[in-house]
Amino acid sequence: MENTVAQKLDALVKLQTIDSKLDEINKVRGDLPEEVRDLEDELAGYETRVSKFESEIQKLEEEIQNNKQSIKDSEKLIKKYEEQQMNVRNNREYDAITKEIELQQLEIQIGEKRIKEGFAKIDLKKEEISKTDGALQERKKDLDVKRKELDSIIGESKDEEDKLLKDREKASKVIEERLLNSYNKIRKNVINGLAVVIVKRDACGGCFNTVPPQRQVDIRERKKLIVCEHCGRIFADVELPVVVETAKK
Repeated sequence: MENTVAQKLDALVKLQTIDSKLDEINKVRGDLPEEVRDLEDELAGYETRVSKFESEIQKLEEEIQNNKQSIKDSEKLIKKYEEQQMNVRNNREYDAITKEIELQQLEIQIGEKRIKEGFAKIDLKKEEISKTDGALQERKKDLDVKRKELDSIIGESKDEEDKLLKDREKASKVIEERLLNSYNKIRKNVINGLAVVIVKRDACGGCFNTVPPQRQVDIRERKKLIVCEHCGRIFADVELPVVVETAKK
């Protein structure tokens, strides 16, 4: 059996009450959860940077080893060519072998230069790692402080929050999906988290814009769901004005 509009509104009011209490708990935590997330992201960035430098160093070390091997190969060839020079038959062969020796000597010079440059690049990378690691350790300390502070605040309200979350789950189940989705969407789009409000002093309890008298009558009757034409919040009821009796003279 489908709930009446009044029952739907009562269910929404109950859900809003629970959510407002949860909002208060989150308000006490302030920006701490976001600060912790930001620090975690920052640390992840530093760790990625260090990992990248270490990978680059490994690549440079491999290149240095390759150049060292190339130098050894060139030295072997030079020795071989020098031995061949001892057995040449004419100047033409001698000159050809001499050119090969000079070429290998040039390869050795290039290899030595690359090795020197490789070590210089490794030193720079290690310096960057040291700087990044220093910043990483400092931010880790900041994160530990923030986490402890947040854990302490969460610990104080954990039991209440767990109970409210269970209550919220129960309260959500009695509200039809379409209406619940609308409620959640309104809550997400408003600053104070109020999706369900009452009319107070002829004004919307959310955006404080004036609500016409006839509309207030419709809201009070609770025969249909009525939303604020300015902010889209759902009206649950109209607050009755407080009548103050004056003493008779």
